[in-house]
Amino acid sequence: MEIQIKPLSVNEAWQGKRFKTQKYKDWIDYSIIQLKSIPIPESQKLTLIVIFGVSSKASDIDNPLKPLLDLIQKKYLINDNRFYKLQVTKEIVKKGKEFIKFDIQEFN
Repeated sequence: MEIQIKPLSVNEAWQGKRFKTQKYKDWIDYSIIQLKSIPIPESQKLTLIVIFGVSSKASDIDNPLKPLLDLIQKKYLINDNRFYKLQVTKEIVKKGKEFIKFDIQEFN
């Protein structure tokens, strides 16, 4: 299915200024320390493959995307406008076993 309409950005969807919570800032700081160096393709077009392990079936698959993109941008100095494809999977896990797995590949 296709609709002829310009996609709406997160910035256009909300009024007023949004502020990062302390929980978000702490999550970024903790996650940056946990991430190891990985080879980043030099291509200007990238694919991000993600698996979110969540403990609630009610979790929306898209909610953790922007924080993850922000984390990747900060850790690996990748402008997130280089991502041309997102492959996102949600996996239900036991509480306390949540995770994020990701891989960055050249876009084909």
